[in-house]
Amino acid sequence: MNEQTFTVSGMTCGNCVRHVTEALREIPGVHDVTVTLEDGRAVVHAERALADAEVRSALDEAGYSLA
Repeated sequence: MNEQTFTVSGMTCGNCVRHVTEALREIPGVHDVTVTLEDGRAVVHAERALADAEVRSALDEAGYSLA
C-alpha cells in the first residue's frame, strides 16, 4: 500500500472536505482518503503511487486545486 500526502487549496468548510474526499476516492486504485481542512492536506492510500497529474485532474473536476 502506498501513502501520499497532497496539499489542496480552495477548501473552506466541511462540505469542501467531503467533495475532495469523494473526488480522490474516484481515482482507480485508491483505498482510503483522509482530508484535513485545517492544514489543507489530503492523505491518500492507494495500490500504487499516484501521479500529480491524475490527482490534479480529480481535484480540478471537483473545483479545487493541487497546491
